[in-house]
Amino acid sequence: MTKQCVFLDRDGTIIIDKHYLHDPDGVELLPGAASGLRRMQDMGYSLVVLTNQSGVGRGYYSETSVRACNDRMAELLARHGVVLDGVFFCPHAPEAECACRKPKTGLMEQAIESLGFDPAESFMIGDKQADMGVGKASGATTILVRTGKGAEHEERCRDLADHVVDDLQDAADVILSLQRT
Repeated sequence: MTKQCVFLDRDGTIIIDKHYLHDPDGVELLPGAASGLRRMQDMGYSLVVLTNQSGVGRGYYSETSVRACNDRMAELLARHGVVLDGVFFCPHAPEAECACRKPKTGLMEQAIESLGFDPAESFMIGDKQADMGVGKASGATTILVRTGKGAEHEERCRDLADHVVDDLQDAADVILSLQRT
């Protein structure tokens, strides 16, 4: 059986988007994020975060700060019984034109190589066009959440998002409904 995964954006999808977040004390889960992720996990999906962190490439903060924020997010989720199977981030500024900055597929490829998932059997959830782009390019089913910047990106994601929902709880409902079909 193929491993199934839910790939997720971080800022605006799981945690409140705080522009260039670099202090772990500023990490706050979005309402309903933990319960939605817990439901996905209980359905048998592995949870993997893919996040662009251009503040590193722009010199605003270090990779150590990104890891500290990721660790804090994982700690807050663990209090609700949610375990992340991996967190992958792109530290480059957009002008670096790297292969790992979403919507390019480098982060997804790193996660697949490291953890062994088939994106065609998986989901990509996020609040931005870049999240939907990496999902589409990788063959994953895409779900745009209206949290974070999702409501503002909804129109431009019309051709990229397979589903549009209010939050991660609603995303879990979509995933469950697709399991039944």
